[in-house]
Amino acid sequence: MDETGSPENFTRMSTLGIEEEFYVVDDYGRPTSGTDELVYEAAPPELLEGRLDHELFKCVIETQTPLIEDPSDAREQLLAVREALADHADRNGFGIAAAGLHPLAKWRELEHAAKPRYRAQLDRIQYPQHRNTTAGLHVHVGVDDPDKAVWVANELRWYVPVMLALSANSPYWNGFDTGLQSARAKIFEALPNTGMPTAFEDYEAFERYERWMLDSDSIDDRGELWFDVRPHSGHGTVEVRAPDGQADPDTVLAFVEYVHALVEDLTDRYEDGEPSTRLRRELLDENKWRAIRHGQSASLLTRNPGETLPLEDIVARECDRLDVDGLWELLDGESGATRQRRIRREEGVAALCESLLLDY
Repeated sequence: MDETGSPENFTRMSTLGIEEEFYVVDDYGRPTSGTDELVYEAAPPELLEGRLDHELFKCVIETQTPLIEDPSDAREQLLAVREALADHADRNGFGIAAAGLHPLAKWRELEHAAKPRYRAQLDRIQYPQHRNTTAGLHVHVGVDDPDKAVWVANELRWYVPVMLALSANSPYWNGFDTGLQSARAKIFEALPNTGMPTAFEDYEAFERYERWMLDSDSIDDRGELWFDVRPHSGHGTVEVRAPDGQADPDTVLAFVEYVHALVEDLTDRYEDGEPSTRLRRELLDENKWRAIRHGQSASLLTRNPGETLPLEDIVARECDRLDVDGLWELLDGESGATRQRRIRREEGVAALCESLLLDY
């Protein structure tokens, strides 16, 4: 990875890219070391060449879709990548599961990857990174101007808790029911350079911050700015990193639809000269905490002091405002965290693990 990106990479509007992190599991659905075999030792399907990588733990693997020029192609591309991964894993004796945290992932019992980048992170960050068995969904949307991308990323922070609440799919951590709906988000926040970023005045300010972090040896490369939303100076996109990992592709596509619509709406508002919204980070953090704790049952702060709205009302407004329907379908169904708890209670741990598998 290049240390830094470039403002010259922001050249195209509304393209899409979808990155998903999954768990490599054994025949019993338990996380197991498998990324050496799947990434390095066995040739991946052609579709996954250059789009398959591992994460910190040898049980976590990441896929990237090809560049999606037309949003209507997102479903086809996402399903093709998932099917290729599942087939590749099956041929090598593994399964693939998806959730924000795998309920049986016990970090003390799992192997870390030997890649120098991750070894350097483990040495620098220590305990928070040693236990980081998280898996998320990242959505990229192309933006054709670097200052515009920064403005859009600033404004997107307000919508991060909505996406996190709807995606909450990680109630179990290290085998324990945390009482949270997205324990992944809280575990991941223990790392540096995560969570809600502050607003940046423009791309120059973001680039200056990026360079400062590199020159001070706070990070080894730009990819270690792990904020919930960020301008991606390598891809020329705005990247939303808030949702938990998901086994259901329709859930993923609902977030892709929403993020794409938000970015298009915000770019229009930027071009119309709309001023930036001045928001205290503490208020954004409060809404994120409510999403982590309560998931789909959350009530979130509005922009009016002292006022809250239930997630249902916010989703209804957003679906109407942006002409999207995927979010409403998510809210109308059982949340990932609720489903995990129900299956474990009614059918047991083995059934819970089976429910998280990709089935193609």
